[in-house]
Amino acid sequence: MSDTLKIGWGEADITPDGRVVELAGQYYQRVANDIHSRLKAVAMLLEQDNKHSLMISLDVVGIPEDFCVSMQKTIAENFTKIPAEKIIINAIHTHNAPSLSILFRDWWKQNPDAITTGEYRELVTEKILEAVQQAWDSRQISGISNALSFARVGHCRRAVYSDGTAEMYGVTKRDDFTGMEGGEDSGVDLLFSFDQSGKPTGAIVNVACPSQAMEATYKISSDFMGRLRELLKKRFGDKFCALYHIFPAGCQSPRDLTRPETNAPLWREAGVEIIANRLLSSIEAVYETLAGNIKYDAKLEHSSEEIELPRRRASQDDYRNAKSTMERLEEIQTSEEAYRDFCAETHANEKIPNRPGPYDNKLHHFVKIRNEEAVINRYKDQDDKPVLKMQLHVIRLGSVVFATNPFELYLDFGHRIRARSQAEQTFMIQLCNGIGGYVPSERAEELGGYGGLIINGQVGSNGGTVLVDKTLQEIKKLWE
Repeated sequence: MSDTLKIGWGEADITPDGRVVELAGQYYQRVANDIHSRLKAVAMLLEQDNKHSLMISLDVVGIPEDFCVSMQKTIAENFTKIPAEKIIINAIHTHNAPSLSILFRDWWKQNPDAITTGEYRELVTEKILEAVQQAWDSRQISGISNALSFARVGHCRRAVYSDGTAEMYGVTKRDDFTGMEGGEDSGVDLLFSFDQSGKPTGAIVNVACPSQAMEATYKISSDFMGRLRELLKKRFGDKFCALYHIFPAGCQSPRDLTRPETNAPLWREAGVEIIANRLLSSIEAVYETLAGNIKYDAKLEHSSEEIELPRRRASQDDYRNAKSTMERLEEIQTSEEAYRDFCAETHANEKIPNRPGPYDNKLHHFVKIRNEEAVINRYKDQDDKPVLKMQLHVIRLGSVVFATNPFELYLDFGHRIRARSQAEQTFMIQLCNGIGGYVPSERAEELGGYGGLIINGQVGSNGGTVLVDKTLQEIKKLWE
């Protein structure tokens, strides 16, 4: 047996040039009018003792489970030494890329000239294989080094009011504002790879915030992670690659709502530069430590399994109230009429000079209808579908561990796992190998509002607790 660790990196462009693009991530249609930055697929291949693990990061909003499973199978067929069950694919959660989900564009008429989901999947599949081929061909004996740095990137985005309610991006200047719902995390978990000469070849950057400063704009963009990649290439060379992993951040965004006067740039291109440079500075702050502590004998282990989590349930009272409320809302204005008004209001808000986002109103009549509809649908199918199945991957690399989930998982759950983990440093990767929606904290469920409702995800806080326990069990096994 050999403890020699080999690492290979690859990168390919997944920007759909010359096509009309509908941008995913909002409740309303956005047709891209320009390209701010290129979209990429980045691959990191790990090899030890003829065992392989593959990490792929995509500049998209999410990774649908069916696409992930198809991609795992396709990669395994083309690279027979890489098992499908040793492949993870995560999204950086930019809101400025085409969608890979067939459920996208449910609420509006598709632009007939726009690239379809099927066409984009074909493009991304081709480019992922290209990136994996680069990673396979560039495998070399490598060392790793990990460190923790800090940067102000993510902030809690749910404001709480004295009436016991919460709103995502709620106004904090209101007299009844009582504080933010949850905590924040300024940690930047880093893992660098180095060749035998000590030259850096790539990095994993793990931050509790999605890459979405430009989420309400009309440009294709990889957002602040794309810009950070460019800055890292200038610093370490054109072949340097970087993966962005989002630590649980379902309740986080790159804006401090308690300092509303600072937030306007963080809804636009200027925010991309601000955050990318903060992250670069945090990396520079610990780089000498990283470069001076390279380990060439890190042990690689990768466990993967399908687990079941209880779906969030609607009570009979929830169902009755939802039916009654929806009937009343539909009498006031139909869903179709309300959607037209919702879009008109949103576009009008976009035209207000110097107005920061969000431009869509999550308390709009249309959104209220959708919320009640979701409760009704959940009540009808929850007995037939009581659990959600998901892929759980745990990868040990030396003294660090990576753990995946398909959700926009609230920060609380990530903190529980990290605090109780046996690893020296715990990298968690949300929006990985599936799209499971939000998993809210118990407090978020009680306060309601977007991100805490049944419509926003399949799994509730009780399922989040099960995920925490199962993840910790798998981490423990790799340290036994």
